This record gives sequence, C-alpha cells and structure tokens, in this order.
Amino acid sequence: MKKLIISISLLGMFFSGNVFAQTETSGRTEVYRQSHTKMTELKHTKLKVNFDYQKEQMGGEEWLTASPYFYPTDSLVLNAKAMLIHEVALDKNGTKSPLKYEYKDDMLKINLDKTYNRNQDYTVYIKYTARPNEVTQKGSAAISDAKGLYFINAQGTDPDKPTQIWTQGETEASSAWFPTIDKTNQKTTQEIYMTVPDKYVTLSNGLMKSSTKGNGGLRTDHWVMDKKHAPYLFFMGVGDYAVVKDKWRNVRVDYYVEKEYEPYAKQIFGNTPEMMEFFSKRLNYDYPWSKYAQITGRDYVSGAMENTTATLHQESAQQKPGDLIDENRWEETIAHELFHHWFGDLVTAESWSNLTVNESFANYSQYLWNEHKYGKDVADYGLMKESKGYMMDPSNISKDLVRFNYHSREDMFDGVSYNKGGAILHMLRNYLGDDAFFAGLTDYLKTNEYGTGEAHQLRLSLEKISGKDLNWFFNQWFYGSGHPKLSYTTSFEPVKKQVTVTINQTQVGQNYQFPLAIDLYENGKPARKNVWVNAKEKNNFTFTVSKNPELVNINADGVLLGEFTDTKTADQYFTQYQNSKEFLSRYLAVENAAENVAKDPAFLKILVAGLKDSNFRIRIKAVSGFDLSKPDQVKAALSEVEKIASNDPKTLVQGAAISTLAKTKDKNYLPLFEKGLNAVSNSVKANSLTGIAAIDPARVAALAENIDLEGASDDLIAELLPVIVKNKIIKQMPAIATTAAFYPFLKFQNPELGASAEEGFNWIMSSDNLKATENLTKILGQAKGQIGNNPQAKMMIVQILQDGLLKKMQVLKANPSSKTINAQIDLINKTIEAYK
Repeated sequence: MKKLIISISLLGMFFSGNVFAQTETSGRTEVYRQSHTKMTELKHTKLKVNFDYQKEQMGGEEWLTASPYFYPTDSLVLNAKAMLIHEVALDKNGTKSPLKYEYKDDMLKINLDKTYNRNQDYTVYIKYTARPNEVTQKGSAAISDAKGLYFINAQGTDPDKPTQIWTQGETEASSAWFPTIDKTNQKTTQEIYMTVPDKYVTLSNGLMKSSTKGNGGLRTDHWVMDKKHAPYLFFMGVGDYAVVKDKWRNVRVDYYVEKEYEPYAKQIFGNTPEMMEFFSKRLNYDYPWSKYAQITGRDYVSGAMENTTATLHQESAQQKPGDLIDENRWEETIAHELFHHWFGDLVTAESWSNLTVNESFANYSQYLWNEHKYGKDVADYGLMKESKGYMMDPSNISKDLVRFNYHSREDMFDGVSYNKGGAILHMLRNYLGDDAFFAGLTDYLKTNEYGTGEAHQLRLSLEKISGKDLNWFFNQWFYGSGHPKLSYTTSFEPVKKQVTVTINQTQVGQNYQFPLAIDLYENGKPARKNVWVNAKEKNNFTFTVSKNPELVNINADGVLLGEFTDTKTADQYFTQYQNSKEFLSRYLAVENAAENVAKDPAFLKILVAGLKDSNFRIRIKAVSGFDLSKPDQVKAALSEVEKIASNDPKTLVQGAAISTLAKTKDKNYLPLFEKGLNAVSNSVKANSLTGIAAIDPARVAALAENIDLEGASDDLIAELLPVIVKNKIIKQMPAIATTAAFYPFLKFQNPELGASAEEGFNWIMSSDNLKATENLTKILGQAKGQIGNNPQAKMMIVQILQDGLLKKMQVLKANPSSKTINAQIDLINKTIEAYK
C-alpha cells in the first residue's frame, strides 16, 4: 500500500509546532493486539460473481476449501460484511448438503456436518449478495474508505467519468465482497469467474484461463491464482481500459489505463520490467508470480495497492507528456508496489503490528530503485524527504515501529511504518554492509516464502548471515520509539595537535547507540572519521589533526535518522558545499543559504555555486533562493539564472528559474515567457504564465485556457493559483480546488498564498461548479484520516465547510433551476457529517 498523502505544503502547519498538539491516539486506552488465532486454515477460494450496476451490488457464489489448523473443530467462522446470505451448504464433489449457520455482526458462523481433524479438508458453498454501500467499517489516514468493492459511475450519469469496478482489500475489507477469514496470517489459492458486459475488460490475480461470451452481451472471464496469498490481496477490476502489453523475461507485464492515456502508458509504467530485473537480482530471488499487471482506478481510496500480480493505482498515476517531461511523479510508487510482491505478498506481515515487514521495505525500495537507476544523490534526496515527512508529525515520536497497542489497525499506516521504517532499513544496510544485508533479506524470503513474517524473523535471518548480534538494533529501532537529537562541541589542543568532538544526545528519554560519520575539514578537505556513539548523554572522540579544523560535520553521510543542531557560519557552509561529495551536506548548505541570504550576504556565494550543481534538486533550491530585486544578487547571479531559464537540461529547473525571473516584473523577459508558453513542460508553461501575469495581466485569461492542469503537482497549482483566482479563469477552477480547500493551513505558512487560496475557496463556493466542489470535498474527505482526532483542525475544516454551505445556498436561491447545485450542497453536507 502506498498511502495517499496530502501534501506537506498543504498540511505542514498542522503537523508542526504546537498549533494542533493533540494526536490521533491521544487519550485512548492501550490494548494489546495479538496475532489472530488460527483455528482454520484456508486452502482454496473459488468465486463466481456478477454485478448489478443499478443497485451497486454483487451476486456471488463461493466454494471455500479449508481444514482445521491444528485442533479439531466442527465449525467455520468467517468475516462477511453487510451481505445477504442466501444459502450455505457442504459441497462434496458437486453434491450440496445444507448446513446450519448464524449470521450477525458481520460474522458468519457455519456448523459443519461433523468434527474435522487437522489436514482433513472440506468445502463449503455459500451463495450471497455483497452490498458494499451498506458496509459500516470506516477508513483511515492511509485508506479513506473500507467498503471493499467500489462501483464508479455505475449508472453512467457522469459524462466526464468512466464506469469502473475495483476492489480494495487492505486492511480487512475483502470480506465485504466474499466471505473469508480476513486476516494477514491466512493464505489461500483462488479462482474467480467474473461475468461482465462484453464491452469491458477485467483483471484479477493470476492468469486468465478462459473467456466465454454469454447471452445478453455478457462475458465470463476465468482468472486463476495457483500460488497462495492473503485474502486482503484478492483483486477484481472491470472497465473500459486500454491494455498495453510489455514483458519481463517470459513473464507477461500489462498496463491497464484509460484510453486517453494509452499513448503514454509506457512512459508512465515502462520501467517496470527493468525494476523486476533489478529487484530479482538485488534480492537474489526472482519475481515469484505468474504475471504482473498494473491498473488505474478512478476515485481510488488510497495511493496504490499491491494486490498480488494486479497492482491498483489511483488515477493520478496517469500523466501526459507535459507532466512526464518534468518528472514521472508516480515512478517511486510503481517501485514501491512492485517490491511488495516480495515483502508483503510473498512474505506477509504476521499481524498488523508487524506491518514494518511490508511497508518499511516497500518504502526503502524507492531508495534502492533511485540509487540503481539515477544515482545515489537522487536516492538520498528521496530519503531526506521521507525523513522530513516522519519528523513533521510530532505524534510519530512516541510510536514504536513494531507496536501491539494501536487503537485501530488502520493507525499502523503512518509515518513510522513507512518513512521511519525505510530510514531504519537504510541504517541497518549501512551497518551490516551490502553483502550481508541483501543476503540476509534473501534468507528471510526463502525461509518464509508463501507464509508470514515478523521483525524477529528478519533479525534472525540477518544474524544468521552476518554472524552479528542485532538485538541492540532491533530493540532500539524496531521495538522502541523516537530518534536521537544531537548537538556537538569541539575543543582543540594545539600542543598535542588533537581535536576532541563531544556528541551530546539531547532528546528526552532513552539514549541511543549508533555508528556516526564525522567529517573533519582541514584546508577545505574533509577527512571521514567513523565512530561509535554509546547510549549515554555525552560521547567524546579525540582525533589527531594538523591544525584546528575549520569545520566539523556530523552525520556527514546522512545515514543516521535524527535531528541535528548546527551553528555553522556562511563560510563553513560554503566549505561544506564545495568539498563534500555527499548530497545531504551540499543540499543543507544551499538550503541554509536560501533561508539566510536576505540577512547575511555572505551566504550568496553558496547559492551562486549551487546553480551549477550536478543534482537538479540542488539547482532548484539554489535558483529559487534568489531575490533579483537585490543589486548584489543581480550582479552575482542574473546571467546564470537567465541561462538556466532557457537551457537547463531539467525542465523543472527551467521552471524554477523562470519563476525567479518572473518576480522581477521586467518586461525584457516577455519574449522568454512567451516562448515558454509553447513548451511541452507544464512547469515551464505555468511559470511562464505567472511571468506574463506580472507584466501584462490582460492576456492571462486567454492564455491560461490552454494549460492542462488535470493531475498537476501541488507545486504547479500553488504557482498558478493566484493568477487563476485573480483572473477568475473558470476552466481552471476544478484544478485549484484541492489547494484552495486548505487555505486556513496555508495562511499559517504562506500568508500571501493563503489569502489567494481563501479567495479561491470563496469563489468556488459562490459558483455553480460541480467538478470544483467534487474535488474540494473529496480532498477534505481524504484529509480527515490524516487529521485524526485533532479537535482544532477538525473544527476549522467544519467551519469553512459550513461557511461554504451558506454560499452554496445563496447560489441555489439565485438559480433555483440549477441541476447541479443540490448535488454540491449534498457533497458539502456529507463532508461535514464525516468530520463529526
């Protein structure tokens, strides 16, 4: 599962400081969450299903083969949410004998015909109707809804939305569309017969064995999965998709996209075969499944989901050339979900408490792929972002990575299981070395394949391979919480030619032990010192040097997850930038320069140097840090910024440079901005438009009509939002809705952007624009999970929605014949209700 994350730029203030200090788990009683007790072992699940598009229901028949797990039993207990149960029988070679059963509280208890012993199989037949809209189970921060089976535009009433069906099983929602034991420590083979209108294609786990046309324009596809996997990984997808074929070795690889995106499918997903090859070799364990398909789903309730052999992505995965030339924003997610096919699908978390063996590995796969494909700098940038994401939410500090006291299993899908877990694996890799680390992962996979795993089993495999005791590491990082907060001081002995570096741990609570990289700079050149920090408040390290180092840089390799207090001067940061080979050291130097150059011109030389960095993220940070209204900055950098705006090999850097030039409002740049409007890149186009808006605002409305902002990045929308709102460009109203929705949060961080977003919100609420209202209420609905139980944040959102509702009522009063305004009012009311 890749979480749907509401941008930090939109909710950052909510997660920082003490603005909203109460967390989603505050005030709750801790409950020990043991692994599910296995009374029954599932063996095979056979389903025959058909769909009622008008009622948004599914008719199902199930043949479930199982046996007692260890102890004899005369009953079978299944999860079955909000269903109508029509018939339950024992099936012996096609002959059905009715069985007594009780169905209440979403549990189906079946009395078998006799007491069965271990390894004595039986098959139960169940005829039922799945009613997903009757499911009462709620969603979470990671998965905003939990009804399992989703009908999208089922009656075809929305001309702008395709008709689709897709399923979402994680965490325990597969039991909303077929009765099962909906737990991670169950595994079963499967087959599904899906009867659908012949105009649609289908996708499920495994391989399609047959496709048979029937009466009434229907077709039945038979999908078979011959290797066992967990029920939450079962999947069905139905819709009018283009299927773009690819291949890895002899394994079929398919991309299911809406037909509009068929020409771009391989640009979006085309690295998948290379990923499969890379991961297979890195893990020394070949991709273990019969095929790999990826499909997109409208209105998906999360980011993406690793259904075995059939990954589902939200619609944002679908991008056009203007997006893709800037950056394939979905590539890390593609790697993440693929890696789950080893860590999550092949070896599945024994319980939600041990989610780390699924999600932390998938998170770290993003680093591995970037390192392989694009180099260590790109990978380190991703790791830095993930670590910042973990740090942004103060509630993460108190949570163990493996924890048995969560309030809801949905709470496990957070910045600890994902971001922190991935960073911990990076530390573990660096401690053990690549050979031992990856050989240990291979042993873990081979030892537990097609079964379940937990963190202790990972530890045992790594210890087996490396010969090292790792209890200290796992107790500290997997079974503990928080992270070190470090400051340091230095003292120099000129006679002895020695410098002593004192590392101080300033966090409250436990002290940590860890390896630490320290760079000592003499004559501008760093000398790497690798030390071991013991679990105490102060650690002293003495090194022989030729003179007092001009700079000490701790965590110089960027490996340790922690917070670091530095008091470096501009000259020291310049030395760090010029001479460090490490991405993080260079990035932090440029970041500090961008933040401080207005107060201290000595930082200017760092920004100037950063313009020519080999890493485009650093170039963006540098070029965005300039204020070209300052004469000294103009003199130092203007010509280089102009070159970058036209010629940088990365269009995102070009766009950032154009944005910096646009702020000058210099008419001499009008030809540059006009040329930029014809670029393929959305970043170049959008930033060029802001430049024209500053110089010749009368032209903006017509020009903005030609920019496609569907699915655009948050950064792009933030750049254009003030222009769109000021000029009331109605075509782009839906595009800005997802940013305008968070105007109260934006006003804390960026008052100017927040004011434009507030104006945009009021514009939307005072208009009859169904699509914009849909986008706004949808994003606020998704944000509810991340806001949790923070009363101030919830109250703030409810208040803006109530204000918006009053404006919509005025629109209705002025336009009583509108066919869409009542639908918008209903959407707002439902969103308000969801927050209560």
